[in-house]
Amino acid sequence: MSTGSGAASAPAPDGHDDPTTPDAPRQTKTSMFASLRVRNYRLFFLGQVVSNIGTWMQRIAQDWLVLSLTGSSAAVGITTALQFLPMLLFGLYGGVLVDRLRKRPTLLVTQSSMAVTALFLAVLTLTGHVQVWHVYVAAFAMGLATVVDNPARQSFVAELVGRDQLQNAVSLNSANFQSARLVGPAVAGLMITGVGTGWAFLANGLSFVAPLSCLLLMRARELHAVQRAPRGKGQLREGLHYVAGRPELIWTIVLVGFIGTFGFNFPVFLSAFADDVFDAGAGAYSLFNTLMAVGSVTGALLAARRGTARLRVLIAAALAFGALEMVASAAPELWLFALLMVPIGVFSMTVNVTANTSIQMSTDPAMRGRVMALYMMVFLGGSPVGAPIVGWVTDAYGARAGFAAGGAVAATAAVVIGLVLARVGNLRLSLGWHRGHPQVRFVPRERREELAPAA
Repeated sequence: MSTGSGAASAPAPDGHDDPTTPDAPRQTKTSMFASLRVRNYRLFFLGQVVSNIGTWMQRIAQDWLVLSLTGSSAAVGITTALQFLPMLLFGLYGGVLVDRLRKRPTLLVTQSSMAVTALFLAVLTLTGHVQVWHVYVAAFAMGLATVVDNPARQSFVAELVGRDQLQNAVSLNSANFQSARLVGPAVAGLMITGVGTGWAFLANGLSFVAPLSCLLLMRARELHAVQRAPRGKGQLREGLHYVAGRPELIWTIVLVGFIGTFGFNFPVFLSAFADDVFDAGAGAYSLFNTLMAVGSVTGALLAARRGTARLRVLIAAALAFGALEMVASAAPELWLFALLMVPIGVFSMTVNVTANTSIQMSTDPAMRGRVMALYMMVFLGGSPVGAPIVGWVTDAYGARAGFAAGGAVAATAAVVIGLVLARVGNLRLSLGWHRGHPQVRFVPRERREELAPAA
C-alpha cells in the first residue's frame, strides 16, 4: 500500500498546533480566491456556478411538488431517501471506479446523465402527466449518477489545483454551491408560484450545458497527474482497511454520518415549518433556504481563509450546529426562525468544509477516490435512513419535535466523538482562567500534569 500524505495513523500533539490534527505540512492563511488563478479550476468553478443554481432550483421544486401531490412530510423524506439510497448501496464501488478511471471523461458521462434525468422530469411535469412515483424514479436515477459523480468531482479538484491549494479550492467549491443557494431557491419560488414546477426542472436540465462545456475547454496538460489504481481484487477492502487504521479519518466520517443522517434533513424540516407551523407557503420555504445559504456562503469563505483544517474546529462547529437547531425548533415567530437559519448555515458549512478538507489532506492520492466515496456514502447515504425517520417524527409529533431531535443527535455526536478524539490524541480536559474568564479546553496530557498543583 502506498504511504503518501495520509500515512500517519494517529495525530501527534504538540504545544502549538492542534493536537488532533493529523501530521501534514503546515499551512498559513492565504488569499481567499487563490485557486481561481488556475485556469482549469477557474473553468470548473464557472461551470459549477450555473449548474449549481439549476440544482437548487430542482431541489426546491422537487420537494414542493411532492408535498403538493401528497401533503405528506414523510413523502418528502422518502424522495430524499431515494435520491441518496444509491450512495448508501453502491458508494464504495463508485469510489473504486473513480480511482481507476480518468476523472474528466467520467464527469462528462455523469453530468450528461443527470441532465437527461432533469429534462425527463420537466417533460412529465409540463405536460401534466407527473405522478409522485415519477419523482421517486427521477430522484433515484439522480442518485445513481451521483454514486460516481460525487467522488469524481471531489477527487478532480486535487488534479486541478494540486495539494498546496486544495483546501482553498474545496472551500470555494462549497461557497460556489451555497452561493447558488441564494439564487436558486429564490428563482424556484418565483417559478413555482408563477408558472409551475416544470420550468424549474427544465432550467436545471439546460444548466448542465455550462459544466459540460467547461470540462471540454480544460487543458489536459495542465492537470496535476495522479496515478490511477490498476484493476485488481480486494481494492474495496483495501480502502476500508486504510480508513479503519486512521483515527482522524474514521471518527471524522462517523461524526458527519450522524449529522448528515439526522441533522441535515432540511427538505423535511423547512418544508414542514413553512407549511404546517407558519402556514406561509412556498415563499417562506424559499426564504428559509436562501437565508441558510447566506450563512453557508459566509462559513465557506471563512474556511477559504483558514490556514488548516483542524479537528477541534470541526467538533466545536458540530456542537454549535446541533445546539442552534434545538433553539430554532422552539422559535415562536417566523422572522426569528428565519434569522436563525443564518448561523445554522454558517456552522453547517464549517462542519462540511472542515471535514471534507481534513479527510482529503490526510489521504494518499491513490486512495482518495475510495476514501471520499466512503465519506460521501456516509454523509449523503445516511439520508435513506434518517429522512424517513425524521419525516415520521415530524408527521407524528410535529415539525418542532423533528427539528429538535435532529439537533440533539448532532450535538450529542459532537460531544462523544470529541472526547474519543481527545483520548486518541492523548489529551485531557483543562479547566482554568484566562484574562479573568473561565477557560475550558483540551491540552496534551503532559502539559496537564505540568499544570497540576504539587502535592
